[in-house]
Amino acid sequence: MRIRGKYFARMETKDRNQGFEFEAVYTEILEGDNFTYEFGDRFTIMKFTKENEQTEVTITFDAENVYPIELQKQGWQVILNSFKKYIESGIR
Repeated sequence: MRIRGKYFARMETKDRNQGFEFEAVYTEILEGDNFTYEFGDRFTIMKFTKENEQTEVTITFDAENVYPIELQKQGWQVILNSFKKYIESGIR
């Protein structure tokens, strides 16, 4: 990760019937605290707060106009839940 560095990912449903590609540019990085990236005219802030032996991840995002905000929040939560499961599995 570096300022102006690019992030690229492909998101898909488990059955692979739906998906989309995603590209963003990192605009701010405060190691161990948060980072911000932009995609088009929108942004996302990923904030990390350490509490005891756990880390809370808070995402602030600029919502799009196509899908309802609640659906977008659900999508982010699914991503975070999958990431948590991956991390806790110990597989690297």
